[in-house]
Amino acid sequence: MNRKILNIAIPNIISNITIPLLGIVDLALVGHLDSKVYIGAIAIGSMIFNFIYWGFSFLRMGTSGFTAQSYGKKDLRESFQVLYRAIFVGALGSIFLLIIQKPIDLLSFFIINGSDEVEFFARQYFYIRIWAAPATLAIYSISGWYIGMQNAKIPMILAIVINLLNIIFNILFIKVFGMKSDGVALGTVLAQYTGLIIALLFLSKHSKRLKSYFNKNEILNRSALKRFFNVNKDIFIRTMSLVFALSFFTAKSAKYGDTLLAVNTLLLQFFTIYAYMVDGFAYAGEALAGRYFGAKNKTNLVKITKLLFYWGIILSVIFTSIYFFADNILLKILTNNVEVLQDIQPYLFWVYLIPVLTFGAFIWDGIFIGATASASMRNAMLISTFLVFVPFYFILHHFFYNHGLWAAFMLFMIARFISLSIYAPKAIYNQLT
Repeated sequence: MNRKILNIAIPNIISNITIPLLGIVDLALVGHLDSKVYIGAIAIGSMIFNFIYWGFSFLRMGTSGFTAQSYGKKDLRESFQVLYRAIFVGALGSIFLLIIQKPIDLLSFFIINGSDEVEFFARQYFYIRIWAAPATLAIYSISGWYIGMQNAKIPMILAIVINLLNIIFNILFIKVFGMKSDGVALGTVLAQYTGLIIALLFLSKHSKRLKSYFNKNEILNRSALKRFFNVNKDIFIRTMSLVFALSFFTAKSAKYGDTLLAVNTLLLQFFTIYAYMVDGFAYAGEALAGRYFGAKNKTNLVKITKLLFYWGIILSVIFTSIYFFADNILLKILTNNVEVLQDIQPYLFWVYLIPVLTFGAFIWDGIFIGATASASMRNAMLISTFLVFVPFYFILHHFFYNHGLWAAFMLFMIARFISLSIYAPKAIYNQLT
């Protein structure tokens, strides 16, 4: 069982390393430019795309859950129908995003209260990167399908290639062509479309089955689509609540001024790095929990849950140690801005708490996605966001300023773990009795 976990977790961890690495390189590139406003522009621009793309992340999560359950039932035909449905929905979604890009801009910058200079560069970033939407959503669907099919290697290859190309393009545009945050956006667009071409080449290996299983009536089957949308509707609400929480964090950071916005943006990189590492085990939860849930094998489902939490504990101890001993080394890689490096010091202890306080929520997410227990995921996230994070922020920030924001965020992550733990028996395990 541990071997099965690691066979899925390790490729995803390797691929996930490239995602925060991309964020680190982007911040390092703009963090060494002649103004700190570019860090803020990247933070706000990325926040907007968190809303957009994380909102559509159900294309990856829902697809992996449905596919894993079909795999557990040994229903290969349905596995391919799930892929077709996800790509179809992603194509419609990307067209919709391109049509409403101006309203997204107006709404985003109405909500966000950054300086005029930061907003100018963030808008520039937005209008370039939005054109990556069709490629990004298609890659979500394909990667989720491969994970559900218990194949973590192809999503790993895609992620590594896309993010390394993104880094190369960004360095080229900023260092060679003298672009600023707009160079980061353009690099993302080119990397995403290159990744889509590679993903389609991988799918071409299944061309015979893709053709034989293609059936428009089955793909657009009303009951199948209804279940697909019901589960993904809940995942969408859950994910948008999560993005709201992270965006709320960034928006409140912006109100503290450009320096603290830069401080919190850099500190969130530590959260992001760890999140992507522990997500390797969450992906293993999606694939294996979905497989055993689909096969109605409660014994193995319980066993996989315990082992995933053991691995989460091990990873949290490792990362707490790394962050404690190497925090300032990592920060100096990200920026040489003396003011930011000075102001960040009082907040570093929050970084040491991230691994231990957050791993449980990530592990549960993977298990719930695999079991497509989306309604409980949705409810847990709504409770954690709107009954814990937001109220505690308004209480704590008056007394502790930026520390209050970080305390509220940590309580939010703890609330996610507790609420999912409460929901798990009824939503997942009792379904197999």
